[in-house]
Formats: sequence, structure tokens, C-alpha cells
Amino acid sequence: MTTLSPGLRSQLLIMVEREDTATKIGSGDVPVLATPRLLALAEMATVQALRPHLAQGETSVGTKVALEHLAASPIGAHVEITTELTQVDGRRLVFTFEARDRGVVAGRGTIERMVVDRATFVERATR
Repeated sequence: MTTLSPGLRSQLLIMVEREDTATKIGSGDVPVLATPRLLALAEMATVQALRPHLAQGETSVGTKVALEHLAASPIGAHVEITTELTQVDGRRLVFTFEARDRGVVAGRGTIERMVVDRATFVERATR
């Protein structure tokens, strides 16, 4: 792992599609961006931020999340997710994230990830 420091950022822009909705995912019965999908997108943005900074054979895994889903984003809405690395404690990394839809904060939270050796992690997980 190269040296990581707070301030590393990433951004992801999506258009909410039927496959992203609470109705489709099963987390509710309304056609808006599902909370689990919002979290998955935020995690995707953290992975995207880290990818160029990890050594060959390393990956990161999610270990802890906190999420506030504050506003509904309907099908067709453009949601921008931004993440920022705020804490580095060895291999433990903490990101904050914010999702905006039409300038309104639709969600925010924190994601903790741990940098691990991919092969060792998979081996232990499949025992």
C-alpha cells in the first residue's frame, strides 16, 4: 500500500434507474433510490478512490458503515456521490460520503474499510 493520507477524494455520478429502486431491490415498495443501493454506490466510490493506491495483491474490505438517507431520489434523478478519506490508522481507513440530488443532500455517512491481502482474505473466508 502506498502511503495514504486524509484528503483523498472520489466522485461518482449515477442516474437512478428501475434496478436501483427500493421496489426492485426489496427494501421497500416505492420507486426511489433504495437505501442499500445508496450504500453500495458510496462503497463503490471508496473502492474507486483506493484502487490506484493499493499494491498488487491488496484490496480493501468494508468493516463498518453509518448512513443517513435524508431525501428520496426518483427514477431519472442524477445523484452525485462524493467521498473523502478522513482518517488513516495503519490499514484502517475511514471515509465520509455525501450524496446529492438536485443540489439537495440526499444521504451522508461514513464508511470504514480495511486494507488486506486479497489471497489471504479469500482463503480465510472460504475455510
